[in-house]
Amino acid sequence: MENKDTIILLVDDEADILEFLGYNLAKEGFQILKAKNGQKALEQASEHKPHLIILDIMMPGLDGIETCNQLRKIPGMQDSLIVFLTARGEDYSQIAGFEAGADDYITKPIKPKVLISRIQAFLRRFRHIPEISGKIVTKEFTVDQEKYRVVKNDEEIILARKEFEILQLLVSKPNKVFTREDIFTSIWGENVIVGDRTIDVHIRRIREKVGTERIKTIKGVGYKYDEE
Repeated sequence: MENKDTIILLVDDEADILEFLGYNLAKEGFQILKAKNGQKALEQASEHKPHLIILDIMMPGLDGIETCNQLRKIPGMQDSLIVFLTARGEDYSQIAGFEAGADDYITKPIKPKVLISRIQAFLRRFRHIPEISGKIVTKEFTVDQEKYRVVKNDEEIILARKEFEILQLLVSKPNKVFTREDIFTSIWGENVIVGDRTIDVHIRRIREKVGTERIKTIKGVGYKYDEE
């Protein structure tokens, strides 16, 4: 997928931010959509199914967190990348974003060259996800690696992309302990920096959504999926 085939939706209530982001990304050849609030973002996402959404957290009315929650419920949007744009540096803001289903975040203000570099890094992860055939069948559920689906008791469980990838990694080798570094490198890549609690938040959400107690925390090391 080339830049010209990539749709990016920009969501911010500040016109100058939309102009800045849109101008710099359009210069790189991306298809740009804009929305000035959460409701417009939901409408645009439903119609166009963007590959990447850059979403401001602090917006009046439907804020970024709730918008992200609702975006993930739109059919076909589970696989899109959602990146929060925030002026905050506090850890709790980032955690709230991950809990809502976001994949990463950008802290503003940001220089154009840095912005483009970050966007290209996000999209490389999106484009280079390997096509893995087959299914992993556990004692509790089935992981469909082609369709990015988890099925339990004949019901599909909706997971955000990073949640699915972490679960897939853990169940791919039952009882193997994956260190936090293993998970960071496999899911986010070696050159991507995310908050220390990012994995913890994703693991908690996977446990809650899938309803499993088999994902075990190995204190001070990492996590494993216990099939014994």
